[in-house]
Amino acid sequence: MSEALRLSDEQELDLVEISPNATPPVCKILNYKKFLYEQKKREKSLKSKSTKVVVKEIRFGPNTDEHDYEFKKKHAEKFLKEGAKLKAFVFFKGRSIIFKEQGQILLLRLAQDLEKIGKVEQLPELEGKKMIMFISPKKIIKK
Repeated sequence: MSEALRLSDEQELDLVEISPNATPPVCKILNYKKFLYEQKKREKSLKSKSTKVVVKEIRFGPNTDEHDYEFKKKHAEKFLKEGAKLKAFVFFKGRSIIFKEQGQILLLRLAQDLEKIGKVEQLPELEGKKMIMFISPKKIIKK
């Protein structure tokens, strides 16, 4: 170990312990600041290559009329074409929970209308006062 320290001092570099549990311990002579810089750079490039999943939400009521449905469907198409996942849900207020079937029909109709550009990831499921369905895009289009 003392010889390694002497060598690192002569080369004006740092002695870095790579594997302390090995017998004998494994060390490396290198410029530590440069090593840290390159490690951060590598992590940053890996992070930039990974895709970020964006989830957009569309909210319906159990008695959503035709015009509102069409309007929200256009937004859903836009979100899926941009490559975002879609979380469509029907929110039941007060006693409107008795219209569960209407909410499910509405979400299934949306899934059917969007089947060309998206696929259903999770079928409509009631969670508390919300019936939720997830749709993911078929092809992710990058800008």
